[in-house]
Amino acid sequence: MTDHDLSHIPREARAFQGRPAGIVSRLIANTVDAAVVGGILLASYLGVNGLLFFLDPRSFHFREPIPLLTLTSAFVVAGLYLGISWALVARTYGCHVMGLRVVGRRGHRLRVVVALARAVFCVVFPIGLFWCVINPRSRSVQDIVLRTAVVYDWMPHPTQPGATVSD
Repeated sequence: MTDHDLSHIPREARAFQGRPAGIVSRLIANTVDAAVVGGILLASYLGVNGLLFFLDPRSFHFREPIPLLTLTSAFVVAGLYLGISWALVARTYGCHVMGLRVVGRRGHRLRVVVALARAVFCVVFPIGLFWCVINPRSRSVQDIVLRTAVVYDWMPHPTQPGATVSD
């Protein structure tokens, strides 16, 4: 009996291991990640107001969110969340849910600089994701520019050097 016989991954899905992820999987993962970032922002807002209540409960009232500060915070939190996740474990929570992994040229985890650059690129230019619909290798603009790829990877170990990203 091999490891594949005991796998929780359906036999039909095993053939996709290491292949480029499509737009639907990536959009679902990005939606989950947006919800995570929204949760972080909401928790931060409630935490700040909780601290203000703790410091002066008699004159406490919920502070109105400042639009520019909120937008800036959302960009910073999203960029750090994506970049750190890709650099440390090669996947965000959304990628984990969808069985995706972000890899570099030779199928390895991204270097910190590349992961952060990709995160900034994704936050500033999210529409670049839709390029993967017409790209034959399902690569977004960010993937093409930074030589990265998003692949199906359900295994708990990092992607092996078999999945390479061609230029």
